[in-house]
Amino acid sequence: MVEYIDYVQWPAFVASVAAAWLVASSSKQRRNAGFWVFLLSNVLWVIWGLHSSAYALIALQVCLALMNFRGLRNTESREDTPASHADEGTPLSSRRA
Repeated sequence: MVEYIDYVQWPAFVASVAAAWLVASSSKQRRNAGFWVFLLSNVLWVIWGLHSSAYALIALQVCLALMNFRGLRNTESREDTPASHADEGTPLSSRRA
């Protein structure tokens, strides 16, 4: 008998690739959407990981989800201008308004 939960890895894969594409966009809206799609992929990977007893994958997805929440926060607080990309390595607290 086929276990349909095995197929969850394919939507998780597609969501991960689509999210990476969106996050690399110069559009703030697309980057923001990309982080939400990444969070969806994190949930799908955890579902599949629980079914497959892939505990390292689950731990990885929790860590990546935390980074995706950070990305959401940074994207939402940043203006959508070319100058906002120039200071990517500078902490938010020391950036000019």
